[in-house]
Amino acid sequence: MSYLVVIPTYNERDNIQQLIPRVLEQGDAFHILIVDDNSPDGTGALAEELAHREPRLHVLHRPGKMGLGTAYAAGFRWGLDFGAELIFEMDADFSHDPAMLPVFVEEIRDCDLVLGSRYVPGGGVRNWPLSRRLMSQGGSLYARTILGVPIRDLTGGFKCFRRQVLEALPLDQVQTTGYAFQIEMTYRALLAGFRVKEIPIIFVDRVQGASKMSRRVFLEAVIAVWRLRFSLPRPGRPFAVLPPAAPSRCLLEGANAGRPSMS
Repeated sequence: MSYLVVIPTYNERDNIQQLIPRVLEQGDAFHILIVDDNSPDGTGALAEELAHREPRLHVLHRPGKMGLGTAYAAGFRWGLDFGAELIFEMDADFSHDPAMLPVFVEEIRDCDLVLGSRYVPGGGVRNWPLSRRLMSQGGSLYARTILGVPIRDLTGGFKCFRRQVLEALPLDQVQTTGYAFQIEMTYRALLAGFRVKEIPIIFVDRVQGASKMSRRVFLEAVIAVWRLRFSLPRPGRPFAVLPPAAPSRCLLEGANAGRPSMS
């Protein structure tokens, strides 16, 4: 059995040098796919160089910036062709702790999609200003209210899918390209009847590189929620949302385990 961690990159050269070994040391089943959008800083070239020495590292090159959602969709298709049983989403900037990957594997035993959540008991964020905290929590509340789903963190990007979920979802019909992609994928999985569970994570703001958040990306999410609500048929049954997982020692004590110092 193999697991694939899909990591989109744009100007993340310094981060991936340290992130890649931290992901691979979580177990021999883990593979990585770097989806690089022709980074000017040479991220794709470095990933290719590292892949020549590491058989569990793979690289997908794209001609330019085409949006986070399309990068993940391309990575998902690659992962399905590769034969991965579990496919992860993960940021390149150490906001997501690689030590949590085995926890996702354990928690997905009784469900189909596991979401790393900042807003269930035990979860949280570090090094964010108040304005960003309010925007993130408000965005999740906004999406949850309009879509009518009992998910606390709809905008997070640390996830684990069973391959059956991605095989069933129409990736070519996904309407969003920015961070709204996270909302849409979870919503479509719920509409399709898949079992979804949140697990607490500690999200740590990046130290190196620049955030890809922009006003355009934010506005896309605001509008996309309404489009999703009225364009996709609602099921005649409750959504299959499992109770959130309890905080684990890995979460409470290891949120920064192995996260390199970047002073």
